[in-house]
Amino acid sequence: MQPVHIIGAGLAGSEAAWQIARAGVPVVLHEMRPAVGTFAHKTGDCAEMVCSNSFRSDDDEMNAVGQLHWEMRTADGLIMAMADRYRLPAGGALAVDRDAFSQAVTAALQAEPLIQIVPGEISDLPDEGNWIIATGPLTSDALAANIRAETGTEALAFFDAIAPIVHADSIDMSVAWEQSRYDKGETEAERRAYINCPMTKAEYEAFIDALLAADKTEFREGETAGYFDGCLPIEVMAERGRETLRFGPMKPIGLTNSHKPEEKAYAVVQLRRDNALGTLYNIVGFQTKMKYGAQTDVFRMIPGLQDASFARLGGIHRNSFLNSPTLLDDRMRLRSRPNIRFAGQVTGVEGYVESAAIGLLAGRMAAAQAQGNDLPPPPYTTALGALVNHITGGAEAKTFQPMNVNFGLFPPLEDVKSGRRGRKDRYPAYTQRAKHDFRTWLTAQ
Repeated sequence: MQPVHIIGAGLAGSEAAWQIARAGVPVVLHEMRPAVGTFAHKTGDCAEMVCSNSFRSDDDEMNAVGQLHWEMRTADGLIMAMADRYRLPAGGALAVDRDAFSQAVTAALQAEPLIQIVPGEISDLPDEGNWIIATGPLTSDALAANIRAETGTEALAFFDAIAPIVHADSIDMSVAWEQSRYDKGETEAERRAYINCPMTKAEYEAFIDALLAADKTEFREGETAGYFDGCLPIEVMAERGRETLRFGPMKPIGLTNSHKPEEKAYAVVQLRRDNALGTLYNIVGFQTKMKYGAQTDVFRMIPGLQDASFARLGGIHRNSFLNSPTLLDDRMRLRSRPNIRFAGQVTGVEGYVESAAIGLLAGRMAAAQAQGNDLPPPPYTTALGALVNHITGGAEAKTFQPMNVNFGLFPPLEDVKSGRRGRKDRYPAYTQRAKHDFRTWLTAQ
């Protein structure tokens, strides 16, 4: 049996390789790192997480991404298995020790007899064979140029930003306190998973002024793109209105200052644990394109972070993705070269979970093809099916933008209340239907 070749050992490529091998099909996984690096990656490990350490909500009853977690676990997903093994307290979210996580994914792939990991860059589009391109938003210039030449169109692009990481022992806990929003979580550790830094109105206003005035990274001449709304730099949010951050990542609701329980904070900055040791915390939602010197000055204005020591400052980079509704069919194949599938963030999904999920599906489809079969996508009543439907035809090609999984992608339910008041009934109905339909799809394989 001829092997399936995968370009890129990120979350999508790693998950695809795992699914293919589990189906009994050999895999060759090509990864250019560490010989050819990117500005964002630090290692040559598979499934390295570069922006955040969070897979977001793990609620598979009331949240679409939590439902996607459930579907990936049900499909024996490697990424979710390792995330569960190395999870950190994070309230209702699934956060992981990023180094331990990627090392474990790498070890699992290396231990699988049907998977061969081959170092080196692949820059040309293969003419034959069964291939998956899972190179992510940081696809090498050479390969990206060949993709553009093949598709006859420029890849779309947006700018994505990295949040800073703080050394925990430099946070002033006489000012900050530990608490998850609304005390969410089943254990005491989960209910205390976040460090919260409160701001008065005067402190918030001064912070906004400094944020708006700070030196920002300049784009190169002729380089233009739009931001993805789910990952906006904080200064861009602030430019949209002085109160925007207070209703976004700095919202104070659901939090009570344990030092001053009678005093309601005007705004709150949250930090989330970034490793198992609890020595590193990332500033939640604080992606930024400020220059490094400006970042330290502005972030040290946050009460509790006045003496902060930064393990990593924020950054900004260009993310490229395909106009998938135009270029890909519903089997994730490039219409002009059906021997090539795409998977992960390069397809126009946004987020670690979504990228890995598309890798899971592309891997199963490629394995089915290798065995002489055809695997249809899951019904779009499921989280994975809704996501794939969006990127391969459900979205408007002219205005196509990266998308997180959300209930807005699911087909409507009959006899269930619409609007905000109906969510308590509607969301569980979505996930119950999705679970049933996903199990049916898996059983049919």
